[in-house]
Amino acid sequence: MTTSAAGGLPPAFLTTGSSSFAEFLGAAAPELLPGRRSGSASGTDGLAPHGTTIVALRYDGGIVMAGDRRATMGNVIAQRDIEKVFPADSGSCVGIAGSAGIAVELVRLFQVELEHYEKIEGTPLSVEGKANRLGTLLRGNLGFAMQGLAAVPLLAAYDHDERTGRIFSYDLTGGRYEEHDFYSIGSGSMFARGALKKLFDVSSGREAAVRAAVQSLYDAADDDSATGGPDVYRRIFPVVAVVDAQGYQRLGEEEVADVVALMLEGRRQRPDGPKAGE
Repeated sequence: MTTSAAGGLPPAFLTTGSSSFAEFLGAAAPELLPGRRSGSASGTDGLAPHGTTIVALRYDGGIVMAGDRRATMGNVIAQRDIEKVFPADSGSCVGIAGSAGIAVELVRLFQVELEHYEKIEGTPLSVEGKANRLGTLLRGNLGFAMQGLAAVPLLAAYDHDERTGRIFSYDLTGGRYEEHDFYSIGSGSMFARGALKKLFDVSSGREAAVRAAVQSLYDAADDDSATGGPDVYRRIFPVVAVVDAQGYQRLGEEEVADVVALMLEGRRQRPDGPKAGE
């Protein structure tokens, strides 16, 4: 990166641009963007850790997002306590599935993108704007995704104007889709979504939504080998986050452990989990 003649900041830092940090980075140092690295990723898909499964669901007053802790590399468990749910800013969170390394970089870039916008514009980006920006960042990774290193996020945000939680899913091309009430991504998503169909109640409170999220992840782990269930002996529990009018909050380990303990006690009596309406 070339510095100015006066020995100060490079010209790119002194040029008026947009409020997008990704656009600035693309002009000043494009090689730092996740999807702009040189070299071929062909044949590396099986060697890169993959993360699954993420669920998100609305409740009366906010939104819950939860993720299991397992990362796999082929048929091997690469990590047992990986983090897959992150705060995007004070009013939103993002979960990741797919190639873990690229997904984490995308999340970090998205976090800086939102912070940069707020500093430049003096106001947070709208929920629609956040959803669109994340899709744009994801589109930049399309080249790697076509070679097998795909990263797919799930965005959950609290809309202060509508006073409700909102969920956005994405495809590999960066296309975004707003989901109604609940959604899940990752290899165990079909099993988690099936559980949420019977457990979900948008009129319920936060505690019931947290229980439903943990139950759905347990059902996913029961049928999908890439999804990890709670490990009570190692004290490894799902990451559970809540976003409401007060902002983002990650539930403490002890609170999640209590939810897991109640769930396991119920599963002792009924291994397949609670029925609809219970």
